[in-house]
Amino acid sequence: MAILRIVFVAIVAASLFSLANAQQPAAGKSEPVLDVSSMDTTVDPCVDFFQYSCGGWIKKNPIPADQSSWDTYSKMQDENTARLRGILEEAAVAGAGRDAVTQKIGDYYASCMDEKTVDAAGAKPLQPYLDAIASLRTKADLAQVAADATYTSHYRRNTLFFFSSDQDAKDSTQVIASAMQGGLGLPDRDYYLKDDAKSPAEQAKSEELRKQYVAHVQKMFELLGDKPETAAAESQTVMRIETALAKGSMTRVDMRDPQKLYHKMTAAELQTLAPNFQWSAYFTKAGLPALASLNVATPDFFKSLSEEINKEDLASWKTYLRWHLVHATAPHLSAAFVNTDFEYYGKTLQGLQQIEPLWKRCSKNVDNQLGEALGQAYVAKYFGPEAKQQALKMVKEIEAAMEQDIDSLPWMSAATKPRALEKLHAVANKIGYPDKWRDYSKLEIIRGDAIGNVLRADQFEFNRELAKIGKPVDRGEWGMTPPTVNAEYDPQLNDINFPAGVLQPPAFDLTSDAAPNYGDTGGTIGHELTHGFDDEGRQFDAQGNLREWWTPDDEKEFVKRASCISDQYSTYTIVDDIKINGKLTLGEDIADLGGLILAYMAWKEDTKSQTLQPLDSLTPDQRFFVGYGQSWCGSTRPETMRMRATVDPHSPEKYRTNGVVSNMPQFQESFHCKAGSPMVNTNRCRVW
Repeated sequence: MAILRIVFVAIVAASLFSLANAQQPAAGKSEPVLDVSSMDTTVDPCVDFFQYSCGGWIKKNPIPADQSSWDTYSKMQDENTARLRGILEEAAVAGAGRDAVTQKIGDYYASCMDEKTVDAAGAKPLQPYLDAIASLRTKADLAQVAADATYTSHYRRNTLFFFSSDQDAKDSTQVIASAMQGGLGLPDRDYYLKDDAKSPAEQAKSEELRKQYVAHVQKMFELLGDKPETAAAESQTVMRIETALAKGSMTRVDMRDPQKLYHKMTAAELQTLAPNFQWSAYFTKAGLPALASLNVATPDFFKSLSEEINKEDLASWKTYLRWHLVHATAPHLSAAFVNTDFEYYGKTLQGLQQIEPLWKRCSKNVDNQLGEALGQAYVAKYFGPEAKQQALKMVKEIEAAMEQDIDSLPWMSAATKPRALEKLHAVANKIGYPDKWRDYSKLEIIRGDAIGNVLRADQFEFNRELAKIGKPVDRGEWGMTPPTVNAEYDPQLNDINFPAGVLQPPAFDLTSDAAPNYGDTGGTIGHELTHGFDDEGRQFDAQGNLREWWTPDDEKEFVKRASCISDQYSTYTIVDDIKINGKLTLGEDIADLGGLILAYMAWKEDTKSQTLQPLDSLTPDQRFFVGYGQSWCGSTRPETMRMRATVDPHSPEKYRTNGVVSNMPQFQESFHCKAGSPMVNTNRCRVW
């Protein structure tokens, strides 16, 4: 839940791979947490604080041709990927002396980089799966294909539906099976259904993207060997089925309410709900023949799926399955598939100018599939104990600030405050890397078998996930890999996660003065902590159970204050005439504001005995806020901004800066902003 930085939408990210190669960028000195040359002091900070903080950075850092956006954190991730490349190239040197972990990551990387072998194979690696689809005799056999663990995780996630394990939302000690909507090739249901009559230009754009999608599907069928006229008809079949599934899907706003995603039922009840899919056969094939119960997160979707299975003939379902097979595996096939895939998912949807070089794709693949194996080498080389200790110190200080904040809240009753404090005190802090590394000993990596390695790694992960069902929750498990430049709060585990990758300059620098460190990483820590008390997180108790622990009056007070934020952000324009969906971004917007308030409180407490002096013509308070502002420096392509408006729960970087500081009197005092200035919100919002 609620990841702070944008890693990006899985359906698109999985498609952005490259066959091009490039030289590794030379390692340079890291940027400071606060860089005055990245500012634009010709801009009044009370008018546009984002531009004031970041105008110089944006000018110096145009979006690279292979990126959809470029900001301080994506730049950090890009530098981390180059570091991973160095580790992997060394690990890829075959010979004696490599341990099992080094062998796996090295051979996976070497196989991925072997363009000649991958190109020579073409679509041949898909033939066994295409044959299996062709051999289906009845629609009852759909369950066999859907449950086949040898397909890629992307295929299982986006074909028919998504099935995995999950923590039981109402019994946080246990893992249960979970079924979720899926089945789409476009990033979201709204891509199939959006027709805004109030905006003819937007309606035309939506229609054009759908036409281009159908054309893309046709091209992929042609790459599989189908004749153009046959492929054209097949693409229409895919669009028809996916549109029907989209109509049965929940919106992203509705899916922000965890109560709407909890529908525990028996396997027999699921069969009654969706009778045209053979659930018993599916569970047996998946290795769960005795599955007693599961959470059906989106029951209306499964009703729609069942109706479509009955409505469409077997030939149409075979066409749908073939499309999702090639769609899921295209990034791992020959250049023709990779380039065609990129043309739509990279250029059309995101405005990218060129595909990423192969070394980036392969480094990211290893991180995605063997992340804790690669993470061991990364941590040993790039993450020292001092950074971990300092980050943990800052976490404790910000937790103390939140305790003080809860104690002093004027709108929360004495009945709810002890429960809020109980939850706060129960938050687990995961810093840097797991205490116990994941065991990959049962995963076979074969040098020279690139797509085989991908499929086996996905099968390994699918089996690992399903093996958890019916067992106690492992609260020490991580959901992100150590090199990741991101942070996360998990409401069911009630923990915050800060991988080693995000605790690096310029986000966090032990040599910097405290003010920008607290403004940047302190704001991040406060953000994640506040997620435990945002519109989603507040519905879970200290143990991670979905239950009501607020009084009705306190809940009303929360909703009133949260609505202030939602209304504020809904006035901001993203691109053209598309505005932020304040209900979609509410959790992140609450966390941004609450997080920076907590970071400011913690910084003041940490430095209360010090006499702080101006630096670089900025007062300490100004340095705190510029440190925060520069954490969001960046720009995004218009095509990507359009897509994020539909799928991303985060507001654009500009408003994650300006929207927050406009609600903080400490900022306005620091920069002497007068009433009526754009950075002074006359209807000041605050929840925490």
